[in-house]
Amino acid sequence: MPQITIQAIPLQSLALAFIPAAAVLALFYRWSLGIRESLYGLSRMLLQLLIIGYFLVFLFGAESGWIILAVLSVMVLASSWIALRTTKGKRLKLYGIALVSIVLGGGVTFVIITQGVLRLDPWYTPRYVVPLAGMIFGGAMNAVSLAAERFETEIKHGAEYEEARNTALKTALIPITNSLFAVGLVSLPGMMTGQILSGTSPLTAVRYQIMVMCMLFGSSGLTAGCYLYLLKSRMGDISRT
Repeated sequence: MPQITIQAIPLQSLALAFIPAAAVLALFYRWSLGIRESLYGLSRMLLQLLIIGYFLVFLFGAESGWIILAVLSVMVLASSWIALRTTKGKRLKLYGIALVSIVLGGGVTFVIITQGVLRLDPWYTPRYVVPLAGMIFGGAMNAVSLAAERFETEIKHGAEYEEARNTALKTALIPITNSLFAVGLVSLPGMMTGQILSGTSPLTAVRYQIMVMCMLFGSSGLTAGCYLYLLKSRMGDISRT
């Protein structure tokens, strides 16, 4: 298959991508939902990606496992904090549980994928480790966020622990479960699309995407499960308004 060169996107063309986002902000404003949080999220996304773009150029050239380990630590610490954004007033009390859950659920998956499936040598190969860790811990973060919000809601509505736990776990896995049903039928995920655009054989891209889907389902489920299990000892903090 001939190699395809992916062209750089001119800034004036990239600006067009903000048109749908601006339309959503206008809808929020028209329906009096408030645009502050969404506008802040878009602005923060833009700033963070611009910074990380330059940082990755340096990081991909790094030959130190300690640097990569530091980056992974920041990912875990930040994702644990962001995951509890939906728990009003309880972030500090639940942060330890979220951190342990993401380390266990995401960390186990990370080791299996990088050392068992890909067998990276060295283990800290930046071009593989950083993007994969981002997907794993990002998925784990979203799972904890959904599980935490739903669990708290169920408890406040009078549900017992086991009922709330089961409902919260199912809720946490809705996004990745929908992706399992849709992949290849409704959508081609970003990693697979990028590989195909760069000239990689579709069959090779499929194998990587299977790995990614199993990786995301596993990390999300294990992390949410750990969080909900550990949460049993903090029921007083959840039920207290």
